[in-house]
Amino acid sequence: MPRPRKCRRVWLEPNVTYFKPSGIRIIELDEVVLTVDEYEAIRLKDLEGFDEESAAKRMGISQPTFNRLINTARKKIADAIVNGKAIKIEGGNFIIARRFRAQRRIRGTR
Repeated sequence: MPRPRKCRRVWLEPNVTYFKPSGIRIIELDEVVLTVDEYEAIRLKDLEGFDEESAAKRMGISQPTFNRLINTARKKIADAIVNGKAIKIEGGNFIIARRFRAQRRIRGTR
């Protein structure tokens, strides 16, 4: 039996959750699903400029796990761009960081 996945901390939920190539009807498109935790990894590393170790700590995961996450996300994005697929952002194993902090305070631990 595999070990249960640890929830990844996400600091910002995506405002936009669907991207599609211009000029192609949605019904004709294949989709690539990018999970919210993959989205957060891309945001932290490529947009915010965090190094992998800092970004991993921020998400509450190990650096090797972060590396696998970012590589999977980049592969999905590249597939969508090169092959003209839509990108849908949904799902994943995550918790919103603000809620995570609130839960820790309620329990009285720091």
